[in-house]
Amino acid sequence: MSRYVSTKYQAKQANNDGSIAYTHNEHQMWAELYNEQISLVNRHMINEYIEGLNHIDLPSHRIPQCSEISEKLKSITGWQVKPVPALIGYDRFFNMLAHKSFPAASFIRNKDDFLYVKEPDIFHEIFGHTPLLTHPIVAEFSQKIGQLGTQLTKDQYAWLARLYWFTIEFGLIKNNHGQTVPMGSGLASSPTELIYAAESKQPERRPFEIMDVLTTPYRIDIKQPVYFVLDNFEQLNEITARDLISDIKAAQEKGLQQPHAALAQAC
Repeated sequence: MSRYVSTKYQAKQANNDGSIAYTHNEHQMWAELYNEQISLVNRHMINEYIEGLNHIDLPSHRIPQCSEISEKLKSITGWQVKPVPALIGYDRFFNMLAHKSFPAASFIRNKDDFLYVKEPDIFHEIFGHTPLLTHPIVAEFSQKIGQLGTQLTKDQYAWLARLYWFTIEFGLIKNNHGQTVPMGSGLASSPTELIYAAESKQPERRPFEIMDVLTTPYRIDIKQPVYFVLDNFEQLNEITARDLISDIKAAQEKGLQQPHAALAQAC
C-alpha cells in the first residue's frame, strides 16, 4: 500500500546537483498558492507553525529547492528534505522519516487542483510540512513514527498511517488560550480545508484517544468529517512513549469503525 494515490502528475527529475528545474508557470503557481495561503495560516494556524514558517523563510515568488530548506532545517532540528517521485511505498516513507529525511514530491499542482490536490505536491510538502519540522517535539515525533514503521509488517502500515494522518497531516490542537486550532500540514496547504477545519460546524472534533484514532477510516479526496484534537504538543511525546505496536495489534483485532456518514455519502 502506497503513501500516495495513483497520480496524474509527472514527477520532476533532479539534476546531478540535486536541484530541479521548474518552469515559469510552475513558479507562478507556487506564488499564487503562497499568496492565497499566507494570510490564512497567519489567521488560523497554531502559533508554532507560524513561528516555524518564519524560521524557514520560504520565498513567496518561486519554488524553493529542497537543498535550501534542508540547510535551514538541519541547523534547527537536524532534518532534511529530499525530492522523491510522486509514488513511494510506506516502507520507504517510514524509513526516510526514521533517518530524519522528509520525502517531498517534486511536482506542483495545476490550476484545476488549486483549492485541493489529492496527491501531495511540492507546495504541500514544503509549505505544509517543513514549518513544524522546526519544532523539536514534532521533529522527534515524526522520527519516532518512522522508526516504529520500520518495525512493522506490511499489514500494519495503514494502521500507523492513520496515526500520522490524524496528527501531522490533519490534526487540530488547543492553543495557549484553550482554543482548538488547526495544526496539520494538510490544513496549512489547503485553501479550502484550512477555513473549514478552523470555522465550520460541520466536522466532528474529537478528543485524541489512541484506539479511536487507529480505527477511524479516512479518505484523501474529501474534506475530513472527523478531526482529532491534541491538548498540547507534549501529548505527542506521550503518544510515542506508548507501546504503539501493541496498540496497533489491538486495533487490528477490533477492526475499523463504520465509516462516517460523510465518507459513505461521498462514495
